[in-house]
Amino acid sequence: MQTFKKVISFLIRVGISIILLVVLMKFNKIDVKEVSAAIRGVDRLALIFSFLIMFACYVWCLFRWEMLLKALKIQLPLSRVITSFSGGAFFNLFLPSAIGGDLMRSIDLATHTKRPKEVIATVFLDRLSGYIGLVILALISLILGWRLIQDKGVLWALFVISAFLALILFVLFNNFMFSKISRLLDRFHAGKTGELLKDLHREIHYFREHKRTIIISVIISILVQAHAPLTFFVIARALGLKLNIIYFFIFLPVVGAITMLPISIGGLGLRETMTTLFFAKVGVDTHLALTMAFLNSFFIFVIGGLGGLIYVLTIHRRRVQHHPSSTLCAP
Repeated sequence: MQTFKKVISFLIRVGISIILLVVLMKFNKIDVKEVSAAIRGVDRLALIFSFLIMFACYVWCLFRWEMLLKALKIQLPLSRVITSFSGGAFFNLFLPSAIGGDLMRSIDLATHTKRPKEVIATVFLDRLSGYIGLVILALISLILGWRLIQDKGVLWALFVISAFLALILFVLFNNFMFSKISRLLDRFHAGKTGELLKDLHREIHYFREHKRTIIISVIISILVQAHAPLTFFVIARALGLKLNIIYFFIFLPVVGAITMLPISIGGLGLRETMTTLFFAKVGVDTHLALTMAFLNSFFIFVIGGLGGLIYVLTIHRRRVQHHPSSTLCAP
């Protein structure tokens, strides 16, 4: 039954991605031939460079997660962390947004280390610090480039993602608020879900003693979030578009936040729709904005596919692998 539900969920997301793309192309009267011609005429050297920028983003993300694992004294070989991280990148393409990939790498390392609470805490903080970096970068970019944009729609979008972050941080790091939520969960007999949230809260609070790690994590996250605008900027140059780079740093964090919604396959459809919508504000032809988003999505699927290949090729080694130090060390 569970397998059937997962298949149906996957097919629904595929359907949503297709519907979004079809509506986008029909509504904007986009000629597939124009998109194809734009891709054929792209500067290949610049395109390769943009791919390397995106790949570097994944390397930074890997380093950030490994640092958080070490802070909780989860000592693992780098190759083992790479395997779980690669699996997460692959499953992000098919499971609900980034949540699915996070769940898979959590299960993978939790099973290996026998320390599920700590592993889940590092994955959650890894994702949270990434979101913090996204909001910080977007706000700085908006301040620097507001005279060029002055669009209330963009302002409201940034307000919403900033308010959502503030709410998460307030609930997690305010003991009074969390105690209220805990009592609410107990009242509704949340059971294992409630216990999981309480355990996660305790593990996250452990990081209060590791302020340096948190600060470095946020700094890395700002660098990570800068890779998406840079990737799109170089893709735009490869397509012959000459836009002020500040537009990419204002629009792409919002696009990234929206594509986190677990309703499409790897963000496909959402990414293209939002990219065309935002870049239309600065006069970019719809077919070129769509081509930018298509090429970016293609890079994501290529890197995710490489992650899947690494994950599959290491299945046998993971089954026989055992790392005693990871199970014996306690924070």
